[in-house]
Amino acid sequence: MSVYLHDIPLVQAQARFREALQEAGLWRVLGVEEIPLDENALGRVTAQPTWAKVSSPHYHASAMDGFAVRAEDTSGAQPASPIQLSVISGQSSVQAQYVDTGDPLPEWANAVIPIENTEPLDENGKITSAVRGPSSIRVRAAVAPWSHVRPLGEDIVATQLVLPAGHILKPADLGAIAAAGHQTVRVARKPKVAILPTGTELVPIGSKLKAGDILEYNSLVIAAQVRQMGGEPTRFPITKDDFDLICQRVQEAAQTHDLVLLNAGSSAGAEDFSAKVVEKLGALLVHGVAVRPGHPVILGTIDRGPQTIVHRPSSIVPIIGVPGYPVSAALTVDIFVEPLLAKWLGRRPLELPVETAILTRKLVSPAGDDDFVRVVVGKVGDKLLAAPLSRGAGVITSLVQADGLALIPSGVQGMEAGEKIQVRLYRNRNEIEKTILAIGSHDLTLDLIAQFLAEHDRRLASANVGSQGGLVALRRGEAHLAGSHLLDTQIGEYNISYIRQYMPNIPVKVVALVGRDQGLIVRRGNPKGIKTLGDLTRSEVQFVNRQRGAGTRVLLDYHLNLMTIPPDSIAGYHQEEYTHLGVAAAVASGRADCGLGVATAAQALDLDFIPLFQERYDLVIPKQFAQDELLSPLFDLLADSRFREAVSHLKGYDVSVMGNVILED
Repeated sequence: MSVYLHDIPLVQAQARFREALQEAGLWRVLGVEEIPLDENALGRVTAQPTWAKVSSPHYHASAMDGFAVRAEDTSGAQPASPIQLSVISGQSSVQAQYVDTGDPLPEWANAVIPIENTEPLDENGKITSAVRGPSSIRVRAAVAPWSHVRPLGEDIVATQLVLPAGHILKPADLGAIAAAGHQTVRVARKPKVAILPTGTELVPIGSKLKAGDILEYNSLVIAAQVRQMGGEPTRFPITKDDFDLICQRVQEAAQTHDLVLLNAGSSAGAEDFSAKVVEKLGALLVHGVAVRPGHPVILGTIDRGPQTIVHRPSSIVPIIGVPGYPVSAALTVDIFVEPLLAKWLGRRPLELPVETAILTRKLVSPAGDDDFVRVVVGKVGDKLLAAPLSRGAGVITSLVQADGLALIPSGVQGMEAGEKIQVRLYRNRNEIEKTILAIGSHDLTLDLIAQFLAEHDRRLASANVGSQGGLVALRRGEAHLAGSHLLDTQIGEYNISYIRQYMPNIPVKVVALVGRDQGLIVRRGNPKGIKTLGDLTRSEVQFVNRQRGAGTRVLLDYHLNLMTIPPDSIAGYHQEEYTHLGVAAAVASGRADCGLGVATAAQALDLDFIPLFQERYDLVIPKQFAQDELLSPLFDLLADSRFREAVSHLKGYDVSVMGNVILED
């Protein structure tokens, strides 16, 4: 019996699932099929060793266009005392014979002289233009036996092992199999995987959305993962939250598939039917695994029922209840499905390269869970750094932005900034070393910078921690640059005094990126009639703020102080978001009536914008990195007319200050 939220450790859950499959005879290669040896075999997994039927080459072959000779006949040849070898048959003896690349070597020959190393002669001993059919040739250097010859079996010898079982076929492998005399190859059968999205709130991609609708794209992501892992996915239509209907769909899928992935409904809510479906149709092995994200995972087996396809290896089918949140779903597939498909295909499970990196900010983690954290990774100086991304299980873009996955193991309640952490890299080390790591204030211009830098063989990876957090990261040597817009309320200048405070004795280059409007983001039509910061004190107005240390928060506090408005008089003042788009999303969703942010965020979500202030947004760059070749394309970009034009199209942005050097130590 399994009860949800028993915090079953990951290793225990995997073992329980594996044991059930072993008992059912399913912890092995599912089947073998013989397929034609063509380009469609690429990526398939060999099911048995491939042995050579023939040698390659299967004769002594010329490796060059030239003349086949006996090496001993060239002995003594020198530039000043050449040797002449006869070619025309019928003479007392043939000493040389023309051969093309790949021609069989005459039985009497044991070397080839490249044609460019010979002098063709006619019957009178004169140079002739008949380079391939001369009467004789003159050579001015001796050749060693078997020079420019591919001996029999040089590449492959008959009966030798060409490829082992469990090998993923690459383009060159196909050529090697063909060279070994095969026309077909025996490979592991692709596991058939059914993907069943469930939820009354789900709508197909392309639907016109209304409040409460959720686009169903988990099945798309999961199917792509399965195909990349070597499986054959089938995406079923959306099934509404109906217990009997879900049971029917699962039974249909089980008849023709090797694995069923039941997406969503794996939690413990009133309409979360997945666990009950598995219990009715088979055996519920696990409901709840101590991993985050992906806690409400279901592992089980179900009876296959009447089969419409023969040759299935067992009467039961494994089923995995995949959580509905996109990040949880994707990681569940990586953690549970990938090792299973690897076993069924007879290959090794995927192992990402692991590097030790330094954590850029503190992380809190549940002590009893294995906590998988998405991170961006960059090499700053001689340090490899990992900056955590948003940890929400529904933030699919965090997987797009992630350079790797860090694990905080069970039993550890968190990690401090500066601690070392193991990161499984999604990108290769070369990409990481071409990454510019920006930590600091959020601005939509950074997305454009990333787009344009890609044309110059650079990546921009950014983590949004606010302006003050960015300066602290620079002080610690954890970023190449930081975006900042911190207003010094005493002198009305941006950033300089804060740089001196947070980065003492560190030479920097401060470059203006943009001027931009800050104002109140409100719902379309401004139903609450909000016009100034004074309206935030009205009891019916719900505000959403930026986090402590954000330049926008500093700007707000400055003006609230000027207007003698106590922060606690504003409903929602302590409700925080980490980006301008986060503020806009809170307003668009109805969670707040307004928030302070930039015009482009309002425009992105079709909201209204009430401009209040203008500010300057700078890039703060330690001098050691400002002079580095890595950042050279960034400075070129600030003078690029295409880039400046693209930024100027953003609502509320002024590019006239772009590239101005504000400070250079």
